[in-house]
Amino acid sequence: MLKAPPLSLYIHIPWCVQKCPYCDFNSHAFSKGVNENTVPEQEYVSALIADLDSDIARFDLQQRKLHTIFIGGGTPSLFSSQAIESLLSQVLARFDYDEDIEVTLEANPGTVEAEKFIGFAQAGVSRLSIGVQSFESTKLIKLGRIHDSQQAKVAAQLAQDCGVKSFNLDLMHGLPQQSLDNALGDLKTAISLNPQHLSWYQLTIEPNTAFHSRPPTLPQDEVLWDIQDKGFKLLADAGYHQYEISGFSKPGMQCQHNLNYWKFGDYLGIGCGAHGKITQAHENKIYRTVKVKHPKGYLDKDREFLDHLKTVSHDELPFEFMMNRLRLRVPFAESDFEQTTGLAIATVKPELINAANKGLITKLNNQAGTQWQVSQLGHRYLNDLLEMFL
Repeated sequence: MLKAPPLSLYIHIPWCVQKCPYCDFNSHAFSKGVNENTVPEQEYVSALIADLDSDIARFDLQQRKLHTIFIGGGTPSLFSSQAIESLLSQVLARFDYDEDIEVTLEANPGTVEAEKFIGFAQAGVSRLSIGVQSFESTKLIKLGRIHDSQQAKVAAQLAQDCGVKSFNLDLMHGLPQQSLDNALGDLKTAISLNPQHLSWYQLTIEPNTAFHSRPPTLPQDEVLWDIQDKGFKLLADAGYHQYEISGFSKPGMQCQHNLNYWKFGDYLGIGCGAHGKITQAHENKIYRTVKVKHPKGYLDKDREFLDHLKTVSHDELPFEFMMNRLRLRVPFAESDFEQTTGLAIATVKPELINAANKGLITKLNNQAGTQWQVSQLGHRYLNDLLEMFL
């Protein structure tokens, strides 16, 4: 029986100072010399709220409780704390929510943005996610980042002191011409700054990026495996628990918004190019939404915010569930699959048994019912595991 899972909200702010060569997100760079005051804050906040109201009405969400909020981009920290406060107050006025709701805002470590951290905390942001990527100046230049190593360290300290409940450092490895010592040095620096959460993931070359057009020289596979294995140990020894592929946290400090994604929860997506996934239990359907991608079109008052609405077919649901849920390092119950997809576990039982025979997943039987746990081998070859459910 299909059951509506927790509801989160993703808010996309699309502007950046400049586009990074590895970035395939929907971000739009300013011309050089244009400062933050040219960001159309008030106009965009008004559009976001109108977009939200449209989704609430479209899916009849007036009675749904809001679980988390994530403001991503782009560079959301280009917005003023006053704009963020206005946005959050209007969003929360439309939902029931817990007093300690997790509200994450992505930020760049540049000095101008970092000085706003206190204002963001006062505006209602409870968690900052700081896009460091590396602490090595030469690597930052190659990645097109506008901050330096010292600014990243200062931003982490400001996040520690500004009044938010927690902060995340976003760090990449497998960077152009990066050695094992370079990668572990970055990780040690990040750990020394004592974030409650670390997102540590490998750089991949994505289509429609500058790196795809002009590929840099990346480390060989054996070096990448060595970085990962030694990095995992370094993080574990420092008290960081790996709860999903690239998520590491101190006890109890997991990102609740991302956890809702990986558990196949619901989320509204508002803003330029934002994606959403909404369960309509009474219809026995799951919908996906995509909003107008370009800021000019999104802000066009004669155009709808919704660019695409799709019903997820029953044939697509097994892969969609597994693509998210198998990222996590904890088992899933068969009842989780049935309640969030509306399908019987028998739909995927042959694939689960096949994966178990290959050592990619393990069947667990306990008082809570049958559960399935991805093995260490399964996490290493996750793409191969997921292909079984296509």
